[in-house]
Amino acid sequence: MCKLVGTFVLLLLLSLDSRDCSASSQDDKITLNSVQHWAVKLGSELSSFGEVITRKKRVQESFKSAQIESRDGEKLVQSMADDIRAMMELKVSAVKRIVEAAENMAFDKQSEPVPEDYQFYNSKEMDEPYDEVSITTTAEPDFNLENWIVRPPTKSAHLQLNAHFYNIPVNTNFSSVHVPTNVYAWADDVIKGIHWSEGLDTHFINNYQSDPTLSWQYFGSSTGFMRHYPAMKWRADPVDIYDCRTRAWYMEAAASPKDVVILVDRSGSMTGQRRDIAKHVVTNILDTLGNNDFVNVMTFADTVEEIVPCFEDSLVQATMGNLRELKLGLDNFETMEIANFSAALTRAFELLEIYRNNSGGANCNQAIMLVTDGVPYNYKELFEKYNWKYDTPVRVFTYLIGREVKVADVREVKWMACANRGFYVHLSTLAEVRERVLEHVNVLARPLVLQRETHPVVWTPVYANVTDPKVADYLWEQRERAEQKERFMSQRRDKTHFNSETEQNRRWKITQMKQGQYSELGNSQYQLMTSVSMPVYDLRHNENITENVLINEAYWVSVTKEMRIARLLGVAGTDVALSEIQALMTPYKIGVNGYAFIVTNNGYILIHPDLRPVYQQILKPSYNSVDMIEVELFDDDRGPRNFSKELTALRQEIIDQRTGNKIMNVKYHMDDMKRASRAKKHYFWTGISESPFTLVVAIPENYGRHRITPPPNDDIHRLSLTFKNISAQQFLLDKWSVHPDWLYCRHYERSFSSPEEELSYFLERVARPGWRWPAKPRPPEHHKNKGHERHNGTSDGRERTKASNSTPRNEYYCDHGLMQALVYDAINTAWFNKSITESASNETAPLTKVIGLLPRLKFIERFGYIVAFMATHSGLTRWQTHPPREHENSSDTRFEFGKQWPRAIDEVWYRRAVEQHYVDPLSYVYSVEMNTEKVPLNVSAAVVTAAHAVFHGDGHRKAPAAVVGYQFQHDRLAEWFFNITATCENNKGCCASNAWDCFLVDSNGWIIVSEDGNHTGLFFGKIRPDIMTRLVEDEVYKTIHVVDYQAVCFREKKTTNPAGTLLTPLENVRLVLAWFLATSVWLYNTITVGLAQGSVYTFDDENVTPTVAYQNYENDEETDDPFLTKPPTARIERDFEKLVLINRTRPTPCDREMYLYQLDYSNLNEKLNKPLKECDRPFYVQLVNFTNMLLVVVDANCPKEEGSVFSVEPTEVLYNETLPCLKHIHPLYRKQPVSCIRSHPEESNIDMCGRASIPGRNMFWIPLAVVFIYTYL
Repeated sequence: MCKLVGTFVLLLLLSLDSRDCSASSQDDKITLNSVQHWAVKLGSELSSFGEVITRKKRVQESFKSAQIESRDGEKLVQSMADDIRAMMELKVSAVKRIVEAAENMAFDKQSEPVPEDYQFYNSKEMDEPYDEVSITTTAEPDFNLENWIVRPPTKSAHLQLNAHFYNIPVNTNFSSVHVPTNVYAWADDVIKGIHWSEGLDTHFINNYQSDPTLSWQYFGSSTGFMRHYPAMKWRADPVDIYDCRTRAWYMEAAASPKDVVILVDRSGSMTGQRRDIAKHVVTNILDTLGNNDFVNVMTFADTVEEIVPCFEDSLVQATMGNLRELKLGLDNFETMEIANFSAALTRAFELLEIYRNNSGGANCNQAIMLVTDGVPYNYKELFEKYNWKYDTPVRVFTYLIGREVKVADVREVKWMACANRGFYVHLSTLAEVRERVLEHVNVLARPLVLQRETHPVVWTPVYANVTDPKVADYLWEQRERAEQKERFMSQRRDKTHFNSETEQNRRWKITQMKQGQYSELGNSQYQLMTSVSMPVYDLRHNENITENVLINEAYWVSVTKEMRIARLLGVAGTDVALSEIQALMTPYKIGVNGYAFIVTNNGYILIHPDLRPVYQQILKPSYNSVDMIEVELFDDDRGPRNFSKELTALRQEIIDQRTGNKIMNVKYHMDDMKRASRAKKHYFWTGISESPFTLVVAIPENYGRHRITPPPNDDIHRLSLTFKNISAQQFLLDKWSVHPDWLYCRHYERSFSSPEEELSYFLERVARPGWRWPAKPRPPEHHKNKGHERHNGTSDGRERTKASNSTPRNEYYCDHGLMQALVYDAINTAWFNKSITESASNETAPLTKVIGLLPRLKFIERFGYIVAFMATHSGLTRWQTHPPREHENSSDTRFEFGKQWPRAIDEVWYRRAVEQHYVDPLSYVYSVEMNTEKVPLNVSAAVVTAAHAVFHGDGHRKAPAAVVGYQFQHDRLAEWFFNITATCENNKGCCASNAWDCFLVDSNGWIIVSEDGNHTGLFFGKIRPDIMTRLVEDEVYKTIHVVDYQAVCFREKKTTNPAGTLLTPLENVRLVLAWFLATSVWLYNTITVGLAQGSVYTFDDENVTPTVAYQNYENDEETDDPFLTKPPTARIERDFEKLVLINRTRPTPCDREMYLYQLDYSNLNEKLNKPLKECDRPFYVQLVNFTNMLLVVVDANCPKEEGSVFSVEPTEVLYNETLPCLKHIHPLYRKQPVSCIRSHPEESNIDMCGRASIPGRNMFWIPLAVVFIYTYL
């Protein structure tokens, strides 16, 4: 037997040297028998080779002692939901303690004066980490102004990198304060809040000690500052536009959901700066809305019109996509005619009444926001008819625009707000818009504050914590400006080369690549979060308030009196990283090709493996409102957005947080949406109590029913007895990795350089005497301060603080089940560390001995270096290179197999191998990297990956235990393939001749081997669309229609001029100054003239950075300042030829569809065993044995049939409406939030309902502007 096997191997090696490349005449034809013989021979040799290299049988034997356990989906989803709920309770408990402490501290201390030398930690002015000398970053002014007040410098502190806080430099000994750009830190109410809230540090620290999994904790004040723990240096790139009061965690906790109609006066008087202020007001109002709010914006003059026509007579959900559409619509309205206030108010009241009667929209608060520059009278009769007779369900907020306004306008506009439970604001400059607009949030919060007992707990939708969503458009614009600069410079350097067709084609391809987003598999620098937050109330009932009162309609007088108040102090909260929730979903229990996800009350995805929020390192415009049925692609052959009733009914059950299960046919994509597959999946779901979330688990119907578990008597602790105090670490010595996203064990007080290092640390600890598995953390008891007694400083308060400090801190947490499975796999596969040569000496299989003992140089000559790998269900990956590389650098493991593909059951080759098992349990799945225009493949360095699933069974049940495989150089497979296909009947007309084109094509239609090496990794339908058409017609391949509902398209911006003005950095500084200087006409004119004279730009300036070098090549329609849009001179226009100008685009949410292909194995032999029919059927197709590959042999002498080229590239789905309009026309079910507090009987006692724009309050900005100019210009 040994001789026979040895002979086989010898012949296999000799076949690599045998070639017959003689070209045959056109009369020499290949027969079907020859092609079948090739397929059998190639498949058999690859299978035998794979058996030897992967040692598959021994891997299978390694799991023979494992048990098969039935997977109960209902118990699994309930167990996960319980764990997530327990974790959420910990976070809620921490926030409750912050809320209680803040309310009592404010009650005690907010009236206390702030010391003149008071210092605080300003996040923007913290020292950089590792500074040896602590110095303040607040420079002392070198000028003296009469009204300028010198403030104490900011406290300095030392910051250190902290792995728990995403490797951001922090200081966990205290908190720091972020103050928005538009808020003055030393304003009386702001600095008082900063002062008294300093006492929250103790509670922040105690919370963190009690629950070391806590992320950022914070208190956001209604005055604008945010105190966050731990302290950190606030970095804003490029500018700081962060204001906590416009973030979802603040907005949704500060007030119950609301329906809002914004009415914007577009009469002839609303021109120039008034129009700009009005647009800014609307934009800022929209920024305060969230997914649970509904809104519409209408403009009115003689008629009333929606700013977005398709939103007519309706309210739309305030998603990021809809808000973006409304903001873009603001650019289109023109001012003309006379305002018809009666029609506008009537339209708004009637619309809100419809929603109120139908319980639609937010079904809670309702408000009308009126933006105007004056009203003829107060329209009392309309309010009596539509609002007062229903007990004033609609609040009215009025925004009076303009510097010079009539006293009568002030009186009437303010009355409209005060008589309807609203608030009046007078706005005369852009600078004050943000602060004044936010007043409406405090008014809507009054019912919450007055009832006091209830603090609604709010969980936000998914968001990225490092940037404001509005920055995405800005970043894209900056990127295009840099691109425009590069094109201009390239043309200036070499105009002939730049204008050449070759160069223009190259740049066109780059543009096409730029607009593809499917390679964005990770979230890049973005940390996806959800937050839990609660409102913080001012416990005082009365306060001395100073108001400006108009006397005899002639002059203003400041009057101070005690008034009833219901003030929102702010919102307290903490972040919860989605990765922390995902770790509790125990993916190892779900298994391969299964997953868990979470859906919000709106049907939107909180967590899902196919949530793709990023493109080109920028957040997508609607990343946080991706619906569940936009990622779960059910296989019902319906067109885009034509969702079935069965699917929408399933979605409703999940949103309603019912418990249930259902089996559905689904289709899903892999490999950057280049592969697709169909399957049956079993969905299990249950609500997560005390939250708006529902947990769903999807499990494959066939191999998902069972899972591998270690024997019950095989406990980790027994290792110390069995192996004489040897830890499991001894079985993980070299070339291994674990799944980087799974929670094996986590230490809260130590950081590690890699998951492997952390796991090794715990494996050593487990082996020591006295080890105990840590219990799951539970929230400490929360002491409710009933009646809001002040206990700060009391003995009772001290006892509670002492008890809190004595709470034992859990240093670490471990998943016992996952650790048990990992150690079992590590022990039973430790032999894999041995090279194939070492294993061969102990093997009895002759073939293994012959291959394994082949001399090193001979093996490399024939096969090259081969990497054998194995990945198990517990997330363990092992690999070995055969033969071992000489002079291998063990310190540099970046390019080793397990470092590039460490995700085990989540890797594509693992998932496909398990699927393939149910097609042919003996086969391997072969693949090469794909060759696309966006990511071209270097064929000379390409590798082939072969993977095979190892199942373990107990007779009637089986489950995937591991996947084994190997990687080797692509050119060796190609050589192997052509050596086999070079021999046929009479050695004539074989694949080596020019008469035939031969291909190896995988189960999704991608070329693995072709005579033309450049075809490697390309889609077969692109090279031979005529043959692919026949294969699809014969149902060899089946088409899978996939729609990407998270796509981004690039809309060309409308331009009125082919070229605009280039803005230098100095010009941008001037734009900022204009924001400050609008209060003084003479100062404004002086500054703009000075800047205009100094803004000369030379194109050769090397100091201009790409991010600010180019402004849009279009007129700026948002300003009346003539200096901002100077017409280009004739010389500049001549320089800017058409080729050098890019098409400015705006990233826009859209749907893209693609047609992918999958091999249909049903009756495959019948479909393939068809004879050649001259040029009517000029090809043979055969399945290569034990593989997922088709051998395609094409008669090259037959002309290619004309036809459309197959493409797997996505194309935009064109609808008759824009995507926001289409979603609005076909709304999906949502569940309204449970909490709704919209009124309180004591609210009528509150008289504060308006604030005028008083020049005296803005006088601070004039000297500040002068200082700014003096310092920087």
